[in-house]
Amino acid sequence: MRVLLDECVDSRLAGYFGELTVATVVGQGWSGITNGKLLALAQQKFDVFVTVDRNLSFQQHLPRFDLAALMPRTIEQLSVAPKGAITSIGV
Repeated sequence: MRVLLDECVDSRLAGYFGELTVATVVGQGWSGITNGKLLALAQQKFDVFVTVDRNLSFQQHLPRFDLAALMPRTIEQLSVAPKGAITSIGV
């Protein structure tokens, strides 16, 4: 499985995908490319697109792309995350 991290995702997240092949938009030389064109490029080389852009689903018709889009849901964990501990949200 090949994973692409969006520009708005910290590249250090790549280390949490284990043995999967992970690349970044910046590393691909695709910085500044708009979402529609970016997704079209991504579907040619990747299986999964990871972003924190919550507007993506409103801006693009995702079913037209042969690519899974993953948006980590971290904000919801804030109310249950205990102080003084690390809360794993799963990647």
